[in-house]
Amino acid sequence: MGRKPCIVFKKIGGIGLVSSYNDFYEGKTFEHVLTKTITQSENHSFCLATMNNHRLHLDHEYASSTQFGRPVIVGTLVLSIAVGITVDDISSGCLANLGYDEVLHHNPVFPGDTIRCNTIVLNCRKSLSKEKRGIVSVKTKVLNQKDELVLSFKRSMIFEVEL
Repeated sequence: MGRKPCIVFKKIGGIGLVSSYNDFYEGKTFEHVLTKTITQSENHSFCLATMNNHRLHLDHEYASSTQFGRPVIVGTLVLSIAVGITVDDISSGCLANLGYDEVLHHNPVFPGDTIRCNTIVLNCRKSLSKEKRGIVSVKTKVLNQKDELVLSFKRSMIFEVEL
């Protein structure tokens, strides 16, 4: 069974690692090569920047008394890093991210954990409201160094369609 591109996309400004956005098709998978080890220092900085002062993320004494036994990395930091990991392969040429859905935290991420991502294209379609635009929807899974699923999310992006 041949793979038919969903839509032909125009690359914006020649950026990104995908050679042509017509490479997007339903079911296409990406094993992103970038990984990231998340430190407690990064967790603290993110908490400070986002005004998240939950003790589970910042207070070693408190965190040691929880079911986790140690501080947990803020979930939105994990999400932000995961999106960043996928940019070169998925969205560096998009016009805009349209939204994030079904963000699920499956397991905690701890300081010193290394995350990696894989993404599958769920859907490609022409925009109903904007001519010469196409929408790509993907699902990304985030795994730690033990290959445990820690986070998953869906995301939609809009691209310029090549005629």
